Amino acid sequence: MRTDLIRKTALTAAGLAFTGGAIAGPVTTAFAAESTAKPTSQTQTQSDRKGHGERQLGVRYEAQPNFYYCGPAATRNALSVQGKDISVDAMAKEMGTTEAGTNSINDITPVLNKETGKTDAYHSVEISKPDADATQTDKLRADIVKTVDNGRAVVANIAGTSTDTDGGIHSFEGGHYISVVGYRDNGNVVRIADSADPNTAAYDITVEHLADWIATRGYATS
Repeated sequence: MRTDLIRKTALTAAGLAFTGGAIAGPVTTAFAAESTAKPTSQTQTQSDRKGHGERQLGVRYEAQPNFYYCGPAATRNALSVQGKDISVDAMAKEMGTTEAGTNSINDITPVLNKETGKTDAYHSVEISKPDADATQTDKLRADIVKTVDNGRAVVANIAGTSTDTDGGIHSFEGGHYISVVGYRDNGNVVRIADSADPNTAAYDITVEHLADWIATRGYATS
């Protein structure tokens, strides 16, 4: 796989300044299928409504503890849907995360495989163009549905500004990592777990907006 575009993924302090909220240390809560970062029991929950074109996985959400740990935090939140609770520091070490961020989705995919316990549970997909085309958007939609239906979350490397379905603006000009933990409307709308700010821990976004957000970078999927 070409990595020349994917490798341009470091999250910088300047980039995080666009989040509009300070990172004040890890905040842990749970959000279930119908909630928005609302505390629930410690038990993993998930809603399975594949017959109605939607499914959402239960997340044990944790905010990132500093401005450059979005990669480890997104991976940790993604793995929490499988009932795993792994130290972000340990994952940061494996990913080679520094104050410049986590360099590439290709540094995250091996950690997802290791912690999932299967060498082929995840693979990296690149969206190389500045704007995702219809084929790339369709593939992202299918990949999210397949991964979530398998009980796993997608981890995506994004950059720039996008708007969620409620009109909320999310801006990461220096780059960022997020988890995709559910979908509805047959994958046309997806659920995001975002470690940057516990006040906006979860939101929905159209798959078209997500594909353009990932453009020039990549994502880890089953």
